[in-house]
Amino acid sequence: MNRPVLHVVGQILVGPDEIRDELWVIDGRISFTAPVSQAEVETVSGWVLPGLVDAHCHIGLDAHGATDDETAVQQALTDRQAGTLLIRDAGSPADNRFIQEREDLPKLIRAGRHIARTRRYIPNFAHEIEPEDLVTYVRQEARRGDGWVKLVGDWIDRESGDLGVCWPAEVLGRAVQAAHEEGARVTAHCFAEQSLVDFAAAGVDCIEHATGLVPETIDTFAAKRIAIVPTLVNIATFPDIAAAGERKYPGYAAHMRDLHARRYDTIGAAHEAGVPIFVGTDAGGSLPHGLVAKEVAELVTAGMSPRAALGAATWDARAWLRYPGISEGEEADFVVYAHDPREDVGVLADPRHIVLRGLVVN
Repeated sequence: MNRPVLHVVGQILVGPDEIRDELWVIDGRISFTAPVSQAEVETVSGWVLPGLVDAHCHIGLDAHGATDDETAVQQALTDRQAGTLLIRDAGSPADNRFIQEREDLPKLIRAGRHIARTRRYIPNFAHEIEPEDLVTYVRQEARRGDGWVKLVGDWIDRESGDLGVCWPAEVLGRAVQAAHEEGARVTAHCFAEQSLVDFAAAGVDCIEHATGLVPETIDTFAAKRIAIVPTLVNIATFPDIAAAGERKYPGYAAHMRDLHARRYDTIGAAHEAGVPIFVGTDAGGSLPHGLVAKEVAELVTAGMSPRAALGAATWDARAWLRYPGISEGEEADFVVYAHDPREDVGVLADPRHIVLRGLVVN
């Protein structure tokens, strides 16, 4: 594909403490040196960030399960138009590997299919198994994915009428070890308190939602550098979830309301303690795609500085996922804004230019 040379000028936020005033995109790759040849040049200007990251997103999933390919493409395009150019897919029953072959779609890191306890998760989403099969399924999904495995750590227990852990603690350690032996990291859906204790002891790498963090587990997560992806735009739905379950499971409803009420304090305390925090929207189940700017704003509301929240969606997130940002010789994936996002993260909702693999795509 023939790509025009792109000259980018303005404030290029290479990292939290590195700013450049220009770069060039030549054959789709970043250069900080002007080209020798006088090829056709297109110029864009503004404040530049590495392509945004959504570290909890579901491509090829909707509220009913796997989607068709056309729907999956539209989901990815919606994320792209929001400036999200790197997605960690946090579980999908669909085979979405074809997304990785499309140059016009965001880069995708797949986690395979969710692994859940039998009848303890949303229908049609996960492999639903019993503990004796957990290690086998973890190895299977580690080999199918791109370095991540997704477990469901807790869900409503209809016998107790509240959130309950899904896996015996002794099984989790073997499962996490198996994933690591396969070269994969493990993340887990966890709303409540006890599952966080069990997964931390098992050596988990990341927790999704993490609303049940308390001072003791916050300290453990900080010491072990266990990352969290809070998905605060999803946690905002907890009151509705509680209302739906109130009549049959009042204890569960009360628990969900409490987790929601203290969500900002929980994430703020985790950030203060040094727990790694990254942006994720949980798009694709019940939530629409393209919410990355809203999630960054939610992290600021929870007490993160604009710079820290930007890092959670850009520099820091890419380093954590082992993907480059704005670096010499790397593929050009970045977003250009009319105003400084460090002053107001709301700027992220209105990208001026989106550059993916060296092409302006919006």
